[in-house]
Amino acid sequence: MTLFRKNYKETADAALVQLIAEGNTKAFDELYGRYSVKLLHYFRKMLHNDSEKAQDFLQDLFIKVLEKYDYYDQSKSFSTWLYTLATNMCKNEYRNLAIRSRILEENGSYIYDNDPTPGLESMDLQIFNSHLKNELEKMDYIHRETFILRFYEELSIKEISVILNCAEGTVKSRLFYTLKKIGGKMTAFNPAN
Repeated sequence: MTLFRKNYKETADAALVQLIAEGNTKAFDELYGRYSVKLLHYFRKMLHNDSEKAQDFLQDLFIKVLEKYDYYDQSKSFSTWLYTLATNMCKNEYRNLAIRSRILEENGSYIYDNDPTPGLESMDLQIFNSHLKNELEKMDYIHRETFILRFYEELSIKEISVILNCAEGTVKSRLFYTLKKIGGKMTAFNPAN
């Protein structure tokens, strides 16, 4: 009966999307398994460590995959398309937050989840990450988003340029600006000082 059981571990993303179009739930499960953890981390970083909202966004993202699989161009990278959807969702959320802030006249501050890392040996890293997170929050959306895609999600400059729909030079410029600005604010962590 192995005829009816197919192992999708070796199946390319584009082929899985085609199987999803045919109603194959196992193919969907495989794609979800491949990308859900990374995208959950991405959403947490983009949504100010709001775990519940990140989980909601992850579910919404994969609902979009089910509903909009026909928009995926199979000649291109599935992961790039998926991150483009995720990035657009975050942009819409920021836009909605800005509108709500104006309407409610709130200051837009956020509450962070503190996930303390146990052990004294990680204290410096924890302090550094806390400062980095605070500095990233001060950056505008475009620069923060570019930084997170590059250094947290470890996407290439080319992939980021496709996701953000801009030239590779623009991505490099944004990264340079962000690194320079953050570097200037975090000189206390420079061992040469």
